[in-house]
Amino acid sequence: MIQMFRILGKRGRITIPFEIRQRVGFSYNDVLSFTEAPDGRTVIVKREKICDNCAAEKPQRKEAEDTITLFDFLNSLSDEQQKAAFAHLKLKWDRVQGSGLYGRS
Repeated sequence: MIQMFRILGKRGRITIPFEIRQRVGFSYNDVLSFTEAPDGRTVIVKREKICDNCAAEKPQRKEAEDTITLFDFLNSLSDEQQKAAFAHLKLKWDRVQGSGLYGRS
């Protein structure tokens, strides 16, 4: 079991750590339920299905142990390499934006 600590913000917000979201399979726009356990100190978080006629659940994507996220890859680069990567991506993005894709002309 992984144990990580986060601080509850003044508005009652907290971020579920990426490693846990990835392992459990939580993703953007999932509906989560929160249930107080009988001990009064534990909260159970579950991903919920909100309709009976939804398409079959998407399969859990298992990442190979030798894969790396883009974020981790970029963080592993030196400052100069990060600057070069950013410049390259910025040029590509500018070309896409200038080509009229995504509703722009």
